[in-house]
Amino acid sequence: MRIFLLLFLLVFFSCTKTTQINNETIVAIQPYRGFPKNKVDTLAKTIATFYQLKVVVLPEIDLPKSAFVNIKSPRYRADSIIRIQNRNRFDHYDFVVGLTASDISVTKVNPDGSVKKPEWKYNDFGVMGLAYRPGKSAIISSFRLKTNDSKLHFTRLKKVTIHEFGHNLGLPHCKNAHCVMTSANEKIATIDNEKMELCAHCKNLL
Repeated sequence: MRIFLLLFLLVFFSCTKTTQINNETIVAIQPYRGFPKNKVDTLAKTIATFYQLKVVVLPEIDLPKSAFVNIKSPRYRADSIIRIQNRNRFDHYDFVVGLTASDISVTKVNPDGSVKKPEWKYNDFGVMGLAYRPGKSAIISSFRLKTNDSKLHFTRLKKVTIHEFGHNLGLPHCKNAHCVMTSANEKIATIDNEKMELCAHCKNLL
């Protein structure tokens, strides 16, 4: 599977209820070892500015060993990470957003719960992020956003972070191709085409 065949994320819940936030809402950024500190700080400011809430950065930690798999290649299961983050989230933080440079994956399934075909591709499918919708936990990986253009790489990372946290707030995928909440549909070009903003419809949902 080529690295550029991507899944933007898997959303755990299909309801469209959004979570109310305000300038007292606190998001904890959990950097995992190896994620550059300058990117952590910038992404923290990006979330704070974009959604108008408070953000705190936690000390970096190792990715949970229990999330590690080596089915196709050494990766960490995104679903395990967000579940662990959610369980370990401190009471005084409303959300936790993890940041990692390691590859993460999910099993991509059909509505009936069966693994999508071909199973060899979707049983352990590399993704850029995963989030509960709505929920309190998300994980973003920079691994599949690689490019020789550092500015483009960072722009992609910001978009993925905004998108993932938007799902935590209850925002669904958007049909507007230029909205940051659009689905990548396994193509990184979709991310490059979208704007770093919510369309009017998604703004109204919040």
